[in-house]
Amino acid sequence: MTGPGWYLRRLSRMGPAEIAGRAVTAVRSRRFRTSFPVPAPLTTRAVPAPLPPGTFDGLPPDVVAALLATAGELMAGRAEYFGVVRDDMELPDWTFDPKTGRRAPADAYAFDVPYRDEDAVGDIKQIWEPSRHQHLTVLAAAYAVTGDDRYAHRVADHLKSWWAANPPLRGPHWLSGIELGIRLLSWVWVRRLLAGWDGAAALFEQNPVAVEQVGAHQRWLTAFPSRGSSANNHVIAELAGQVAASAAFPWFAESRGWGADAMRALDHHLTANTFGSGLNRELASEYHGLVLELGLAAAVEADAAGADVPPAVWETLRRMTDALAAIVDTRLRPPRQGDADDGHGLVLDGTAVDRWGSLLATGAALFGACDWWPAAGGTDVRTAALAALARPVVVSGTRPWSRPVQLADAGMTVLRAASPGGEVWVRCDAGPHGFLAIAAHAHADALSVEVRHDGVDVLADPGTYCYHGEPAWRRYFRSTAGHNTLELHGRDQSRSGGPFLWVRHARSRLVELDTPVGGTARWVGEHDGYRDRAGNGVHRRTVELGADGALRIVDEVTGPAADCRLAFHLGPQIDVDLVGDVAMLSWPAGGATRHGRLDLPGSLTWTRHRGGTAPPAGWYSEGFGRKQPSVTLIGSGRCGGAAGPLRTTLVVDTTSSTGSGPG
Repeated sequence: MTGPGWYLRRLSRMGPAEIAGRAVTAVRSRRFRTSFPVPAPLTTRAVPAPLPPGTFDGLPPDVVAALLATAGELMAGRAEYFGVVRDDMELPDWTFDPKTGRRAPADAYAFDVPYRDEDAVGDIKQIWEPSRHQHLTVLAAAYAVTGDDRYAHRVADHLKSWWAANPPLRGPHWLSGIELGIRLLSWVWVRRLLAGWDGAAALFEQNPVAVEQVGAHQRWLTAFPSRGSSANNHVIAELAGQVAASAAFPWFAESRGWGADAMRALDHHLTANTFGSGLNRELASEYHGLVLELGLAAAVEADAAGADVPPAVWETLRRMTDALAAIVDTRLRPPRQGDADDGHGLVLDGTAVDRWGSLLATGAALFGACDWWPAAGGTDVRTAALAALARPVVVSGTRPWSRPVQLADAGMTVLRAASPGGEVWVRCDAGPHGFLAIAAHAHADALSVEVRHDGVDVLADPGTYCYHGEPAWRRYFRSTAGHNTLELHGRDQSRSGGPFLWVRHARSRLVELDTPVGGTARWVGEHDGYRDRAGNGVHRRTVELGADGALRIVDEVTGPAADCRLAFHLGPQIDVDLVGDVAMLSWPAGGATRHGRLDLPGSLTWTRHRGGTAPPAGWYSEGFGRKQPSVTLIGSGRCGGAAGPLRTTLVVDTTSSTGSGPG
């Protein structure tokens, strides 16, 4: 990833201001090797604004049960990160990667740690994730709900252990601003949730080590901000942590200035990272959730401390919640678009609580739900806490009067058709190829579609699986062939320069959209990722969704016939029987079996793949670090010119049976 060629490609995506800023960062990293200016604390140290009495009294029993179940596992020393189960969480080794068995150097100067080299340090995300201390916010929440001191003592043991093992700028946990920002946010909420515990003050504001750590984290964030082409979700996390810590821990002469500067920057970057429609510009659903969580936590924290929160910040967060409500399916799942690494901004609930329902519940509590919003369900711990802490939020911007079909600036269209067996949900993509010059979290997925029936993935986006350490898998899950779209000439639509770098971006556009009430919805998009100098090779896709849920897809390519592959990735619940160019589908639904039929272009030769490794084909990643076999259908042949268009039809039979489906 970091050979000379990569550095040259990365440099080519930077502007002069970013290059100058990174030069300053490099100078600071060398200077701080021998002297890091940790700020001197004030003698009087306030604590985070308290939650009102009774904040958690109205929690639904299932939410409390989920919290205590997760807390119980943590107390037993068990946790799972990215598909790897740890049983050493009673007192973790903070530099150990259980996936590879390797340890990162704990005593090395932070900027000397080769964190991208898995052979040297292990999987860095396995090392970083527990040190976000979001398992400690869960334990602190369990204390706040139950008053059981066992949870508080475990939190204290972990924090003391971490602070002792990770002095400023030593080891792998001082390398990435997103980690420091999220960690600060976790500490703020740990202190708030432990307010009723006798040992809270001695653990935090009366503890010189804790005070030094809070100050060092904030100083680091002012010295090493994400810049230019890297100013994506990372910069939001850095600023959210700085805003929250400055408001909740005003322990330094610099605190007021840090907080004001960070809030101004957060206002700017939240706007820059968000389309007018409210979707995150990285066009990666998981990062939309991360940025929304971070922004809400930071704004509520600053407001609770009496700091100024610009109205534009609240307006952006409100637009983000409306956009999320617009795109989720019947099970409140958003599209599986772009990268996803299971990152969360603030975790106060058990693992069984749905993230997306929680975000919609929080949005409803702070901004009010529109009439067209889907029902978000009951209150969760995080929603109860943020709603209790927040003052009434008045947002002046206009809101959609009905559920949007199209978020035009993001290039996302969600078509829906009702059926007796459940909603048919179709996501069509004609949006930009990611965000900023490197489009770090984009996939080569122009004109791809996702199709769900009653929330079940039928035509699925396979997901992400990994970032570092497994380049073949990283390439596959980002590739054009790894999505439900058309590949020409055996290459991706956009050209990759590395795992988080794209050096050529396909440009997509919406050609036509017609969504008549009660009729057939029609979407047409095209992209230029394969276009040559003569203008040939433009891919145009037409998607039609009938009122009965029948789906028709037509793929056309301008110019002479070209070699192509058309991929359709089936969800992990779908069984497939492929005969020629007809695929019979079945999947479980409420104790019965649902059926569907996929009629594929007869001009292509179709093959069925499941769990292939040479090369990878037929996989689905439910979450980061996890993958499972699923069926992918690949049609190979020619398209365009005399070969003509490729026509695909998907019909979901809304009747069900109790018999088993095809294998």
